[in-house]
Amino acid sequence: MPAKARKATDKAARSKGYRYLPDVAIADVCFEATGKTVEDMFANAGLATEEVMVDLKTLKPRMTKTIAVESKDLDKLLYEFLEELVFLKDKDLLLFKEFKLTIRKTRERYRLTGTMHGETIDQKRHKLMCDVKAVTLHMFKVEQTSSGWKARVVLDI
Repeated sequence: MPAKARKATDKAARSKGYRYLPDVAIADVCFEATGKTVEDMFANAGLATEEVMVDLKTLKPRMTKTIAVESKDLDKLLYEFLEELVFLKDKDLLLFKEFKLTIRKTRERYRLTGTMHGETIDQKRHKLMCDVKAVTLHMFKVEQTSSGWKARVVLDI
């Protein structure tokens, strides 16, 4: 994320459950998302990803999209969720600013379901930032901490 955009969003982002980590990757954006619950951490990772692409203050929750993603591992589930956000931006020009997520574990898989609220990109109204091309596995990590959950993610821009 360009320094100007990172500086503008970093202060507000810290209070929302995510923060950008400068100087971790040269042509990428790295962030750390936290949450008291795993669902909170996933939602905060979604917000951090979206905020790399758009100033969230310019986005309205005008439409709702349901999501369902599955994976054998919790870290891969977060990866698949964030990749779905990038896919929806590329395919349908959709950006989101609110996430209501549920994560359940069965014997063999984790399943994320929920709703996302946002709207179609409007270049006249939305302050677009960087184009996220992909979620990388470089330094990717999900862990439970004494205060909840934490993830580190690097986005290719």
